[in-house]
Amino acid sequence: MVAMKGVMPHTTPLFMAVMRLIPAGILVLLFAAIPVEDGDANPQRLQPQSWQAWAWILLFALVDGTLFQGFLATGLVRTNAGLGSVMIDSQPLAVAVLSAWLFKERIGAIGICGLGLGVLGISCIGLPVEWLSQIATSPLTSQFDLSGLFNRGEWLMLLAALSMAVGTILVPFITKHVDPVIATGWHMIIGGVPLAIGSFYLESNQWTAITGYDWVAIAYATVFGSAIAYGLFFYFAAKGNLTSLSSLTFLTPVFALLFGSLFLGETLDLLQWCGVSLTLVSILLINQRDYIWSQLTGVPVITKQTQQFDVVSATPVEPKIQTHPVEE
Repeated sequence: MVAMKGVMPHTTPLFMAVMRLIPAGILVLLFAAIPVEDGDANPQRLQPQSWQAWAWILLFALVDGTLFQGFLATGLVRTNAGLGSVMIDSQPLAVAVLSAWLFKERIGAIGICGLGLGVLGISCIGLPVEWLSQIATSPLTSQFDLSGLFNRGEWLMLLAALSMAVGTILVPFITKHVDPVIATGWHMIIGGVPLAIGSFYLESNQWTAITGYDWVAIAYATVFGSAIAYGLFFYFAAKGNLTSLSSLTFLTPVFALLFGSLFLGETLDLLQWCGVSLTLVSILLINQRDYIWSQLTGVPVITKQTQQFDVVSATPVEPKIQTHPVEE
């Protein structure tokens, strides 16, 4: 996020989004084509071979590629990198709600507290101060001026987070038809096409002002922020420890806030810091709700996991019952 923000004054948002997607997608597909130890291409990697597979990839590309990166890059022009990262990483809140609705996943008391804190934190970040003052003093008679609200960068970031959350919900359906790594590569490339068309017709001078340092920052955001980040996610997801993996999203906005302050001179006011703190705590509560509940009550929480697919072969793996250990 900090690398992208540093380049934004010298380029255009849609072009930046294209550079985050298409080259990274090509790298992911090249990685997927690396021969296995026996020297032959991996015959077990499930390629998209039906119209259903391509339909899911197209939907994934539209939501998690075009909309997510489009909202992210456009919103980053109007907000700080640190705040943008907090808004983006609020997507576990939306995932929890969507999972409870679609898959009947349990949220629990801890999760509900996390959702409440998340809504409050995002409100502190994204709502005008005048609105919050009216709500605090006269909540029943408050009148709000909606003009310009949705032009705020924070709300564009929230739309990006919602797009990412919907994309996350689509993954279990996609992996029934195609290998997740293959789907990731194709959804990046296909999702970047509408953004490239939009950049061609709506933007100008996309790269004329980009410096050598900017190209290095773009390469970093593309290779490390997109291609390698996705690859590492699927590698660790294949290990099965998704709870610990998802909890690491708690650290992402912390680093973004730190590096935004160090390299971009970004500062937050007191209300924004309160919103950031509440949002980070809410993300932690959502991601670790079962473990926290088991520690508080002394009762291990049994979680039935949905059917997983091996990242390398895309073959079904038997569902596992995971319990969190209770201290003696």
